[in-house]
Amino acid sequence: MLKDLVLKNRSYRRFFQDTPVSLETLKELVDLARLSASGGNQQSLKYILSCEPLKNTAIFHTLSWARLLEGWGGPKAGERPSAYIVILHDKEISPNYFCDHGIAAQTILLGAAEKGLGGCMVGAIKKEDLKKALNLADRFDILLVVALGKPREKVVIETVGADGSTKYWRDSQDTHHVPKRALKDIILG
Repeated sequence: MLKDLVLKNRSYRRFFQDTPVSLETLKELVDLARLSASGGNQQSLKYILSCEPLKNTAIFHTLSWARLLEGWGGPKAGERPSAYIVILHDKEISPNYFCDHGIAAQTILLGAAEKGLGGCMVGAIKKEDLKKALNLADRFDILLVVALGKPREKVVIETVGADGSTKYWRDSQDTHHVPKRALKDIILG
């Protein structure tokens, strides 16, 4: 059922780094994105796949993790993603990428969840540093990085409390809690 897959697809930020994700799996996930909707059917997205430790390290150091978790600098060695998909916009195909990167990233993450993997869309990127590390031509803009691997943490959905805060947090057992607004609170009319 799709709802079960959506519930399984959380933003994981800690992984079993030594559990590999194959290049073939990454290609399968990008193929799902390729088959998804594209604004004006421009299909201007391109992808860089990484499941090699050296390349993963270069990507990792250009990312910022979980801004709302004060004092947490991101996953430590051994808990880092074992793969990444960098989503790019090819400006030579189209000047616009519309919302294609969001569609692609969500599709990739749903496919990953179906395969027993987890991931996180990361938009806080030192883009110039990553562009240099990946030796990207100027025609490409970095839009998102999707971090992937076998999840090492438990993520649970909570109902937003009376204070209205949607700030995620971790408890003393290191369970990651994500408050979600109630359905009745987001449908108007």
